Amino acid sequence: MPLPTLLTQHIARRPQRIALLQHVAEQGSITRAAKAAGISYKAAWDAIDELNNLASQPLVERSTGGRGGGGARLSAEGERVLRLYQRLQALQAQMLDAAEESSDLDLLGRLMLRTSARNQLQGQVSGLRREGRYDRVSLALGGGLEIEALITHDSTARLELTLGTMVVALLKAGWVRLLAEGEEAEAGSNCLRATVEEVLAEVDEPSEVRLALGNGQTLCAMAEADWLAEQQVRVQFHPSYVLIGIPA
Repeated sequence: MPLPTLLTQHIARRPQRIALLQHVAEQGSITRAAKAAGISYKAAWDAIDELNNLASQPLVERSTGGRGGGGARLSAEGERVLRLYQRLQALQAQMLDAAEESSDLDLLGRLMLRTSARNQLQGQVSGLRREGRYDRVSLALGGGLEIEALITHDSTARLELTLGTMVVALLKAGWVRLLAEGEEAEAGSNCLRATVEEVLAEVDEPSEVRLALGNGQTLCAMAEADWLAEQQVRVQFHPSYVLIGIPA
């Protein structure tokens, strides 16, 4: 099976996202992997969050270690993706070994997606409902989690969305709100339970809060939330804030 041109372009643009997996495998920690890759600790976290969210299963397993780091290793899926990337790198524009399935190519395509949105969640269209000029799109994220996006009917048609279409849901960190204990979620909003993994404090600015969802995917929010470490919380965001992307 020939290597798709789009996939080759993605790998050429952002090979460091996959190459970071090699450093994690060799170094055994996020801090040391970031140093070996020549990037900041925060940039390494961002890349790993994106990789974990866009893969069908988390690629990196980690233990919380605060801002200074913590242990990290590749999951079985992460090792498989790294092997695939290494093969693609070696083969370049030649034929890919028939043992690899087309789903592997789709996976790498998702991992190389470039966007300004901080949160990227892989999902599958599980429902479509017309609401005037808009369509309410239900997305199954896996692990029993589901969110909704509200997009124009023209966007649904342009993206050719149908039941079963695999998409990436994009959501800026500033659009994710943490709900206080006992606070009711707004009617019609997405509301998910999450665990605070880490709080990256900023001076005179909202902190960056990393949140683990029940299905292994990660969300990032901006909040005044130093007290939230290791807490169970609820996150809320309106369906109109959810953008939908598909492979070009």
